[in-house]
Amino acid sequence: MSEWPYEAADSLGMWDVTASLPEQVAAAAAQVAELPGLPDREKVENIVVFGMGGSGIAGDVLVAAAGPVLPVPATVVKSYTIPAYVSTGTLVFAISFSGATEETVEAAGMALELGAQVVFIAAGGELAQMARDTGSLLIPVPESIPQPRAALGAVSIPPLAVLDAIGLFPGGGYWIDQTVSQLQRRRDQLISRRSQAEEIARHLEGKLSMLHSAGSVGKAATTRWRAQINENAKAMAFASIYPENCHNELAGWSSLAETTKRDLAVVRLRHDNEHPQINRRYEITADFIDPYVHEAIDVRAQGEGELAQFFDLALVGDFVSLHLAGAYGVDPGPIPVLNALKAQLKSAVV
Repeated sequence: MSEWPYEAADSLGMWDVTASLPEQVAAAAAQVAELPGLPDREKVENIVVFGMGGSGIAGDVLVAAAGPVLPVPATVVKSYTIPAYVSTGTLVFAISFSGATEETVEAAGMALELGAQVVFIAAGGELAQMARDTGSLLIPVPESIPQPRAALGAVSIPPLAVLDAIGLFPGGGYWIDQTVSQLQRRRDQLISRRSQAEEIARHLEGKLSMLHSAGSVGKAATTRWRAQINENAKAMAFASIYPENCHNELAGWSSLAETTKRDLAVVRLRHDNEHPQINRRYEITADFIDPYVHEAIDVRAQGEGELAQFFDLALVGDFVSLHLAGAYGVDPGPIPVLNALKAQLKSAVV
């Protein structure tokens, strides 16, 4: 890859693995195409996705990309507990980069006890062992990926490819191909000097970020941007979704105007799948919000289809977070505070 502007502060190679996202997406789809023992489509009455953090976003991506055409409902669970309707008619995707995420391990165990079909996506750990013990389908995550958040394609594409293969996500292969093509185009733009991501990061440096978007694509995109700014740049970011935020958040913008105008930037993540009234809401609310923030930035998704547009926004956000990490002089890879939390939880007596 190119020489990155902050290479000296990148101990885990996060810049390079971020730039390889198009290839990661393509490889994940190809991997599923070669797998035997796919779920029985005739038994699927509903879909539930278990996962947390960088793995859990796979559920948000599934809802955004496949939700509009799925003939059965899909639910995302980011917790220990599972819906009461999980049964033999449920197709579960249990996703954990490490295979040891305690929330996902517990939820997957309960789903197996209830007779659900479970597809495991993990690099190893307890989930991989659970898959072997029960004869369930295991889709491995490449161990060469340094962090869960760097495995966006490796964890998000397999569920979609599985659904395509069993006939629940018609045309899924086409949309994945479109995603790869768009990511290649966007990647080539973002690895250049003075890129859009570098410019956005310059405006966000030293500011709190408020991320706004709409719909399932927007929800997944703001989730990704927020988490990447948190983990890569070790900085705070917040998110809310139209039109819900027009029914509450909007009323609070003027109360701390002096603080927000100095310290807060709004980033609007726009895409083509917005309801016509959402565009009007953006236009109207800008008059109420923009005077009270330091910056207001619009980022428009490119690509064909919901999946490509989500990944396009995600890749821009990934590079924004890396540029922010460089500006702050922090290593984007390690996350010691999160590791310390996990260690304390493991040592606690429940």
